[in-house]
Amino acid sequence: MPKPPKKKCCVSKPRCKRCPIRMMANGTLPDGYTVKKRKLVKVKKKNKDKKSSKSSKTATNDKPLAA
Repeated sequence: MPKPPKKKCCVSKPRCKRCPIRMMANGTLPDGYTVKKRKLVKVKKKNKDKKSSKSSKTATNDKPLAA
């Protein structure tokens, strides 16, 4: 198993093999991770229950807007 990516990019021009930016470009970054602002970040899973909570909020606000 290859070494995991570094937590932060060191910004050297010849990128090291564990650089998260290089791993993302090559497609070798582990699943569930991405790079934001040169730092390794875990991707949050989306919750499918958000639709039901939004529909309940819109149902309570059925008042027409005043002109």
